[in-house]
Amino acid sequence: MTAMLFRDDAYLRSCDARVMHVGQDGIRLDRTVFYPNGGGQPGDTGLLRRADGSAIEIVNTVKGPLDNDVLHIAAPGGVELSPGETVAAEIDWARRHLHMRYHTALHLMCAAVPAPVTGGQISADKARLDFDIDMALLDKDAIEAKVNALIEAAHPVSSRWVDEAELDANPGLVRTMSVAPPRGQGTVRLIEVAGADLQPCGGTHVRNTAEIGRFAVQKIRSEGKQNKRVIIVLES
Repeated sequence: MTAMLFRDDAYLRSCDARVMHVGQDGIRLDRTVFYPNGGGQPGDTGLLRRADGSAIEIVNTVKGPLDNDVLHIAAPGGVELSPGETVAAEIDWARRHLHMRYHTALHLMCAAVPAPVTGGQISADKARLDFDIDMALLDKDAIEAKVNALIEAAHPVSSRWVDEAELDANPGLVRTMSVAPPRGQGTVRLIEVAGADLQPCGGTHVRNTAEIGRFAVQKIRSEGKQNKRVIIVLES
């Protein structure tokens, strides 16, 4: 198991960690600030710095086969780590912060489009959500106006953990049809955009909607009967 420090503080850029495992599947640390690919958000990249100053480039981070298991994928041909070593784990902050802005913007999209979400994805230059909704009900200008108003209103964004029983009692909190919140640990993490959105989510987010920046809908298109895709971009 890896202590996922990003769950409680997405703004941590580095941490000291002990190497627990090195193998073809990746590098496992006892704690990490690296977010593993999941929920439509890419895995973090960055460096693992050794005590002698040398560094291992991390080109991706993924979930391992166990609960709370994070595997850091090193670039081929780099320096070999050994279990028991202490390293400084450092994420590519500019890349991560962009993911945080996009992920929070997608939560505001859920507030602007009252429909079940059938899928979503974040990339370096855009993001998208798919909705189960009639195409005629998706209006580009209306979505942009609603989301930008929420951004400009500077709503605080926070996380908290609740018992699974509380989530069961409020099934409407789950907006995504394609990805169920992780269960079996007894608690579920909720992300709240104060006064705008509340739903289970394991991703990383900004602390305030004002940090997202200007939002624009790039394209709306149909991806099938239940999938109407809204592609968004943010100002750099």
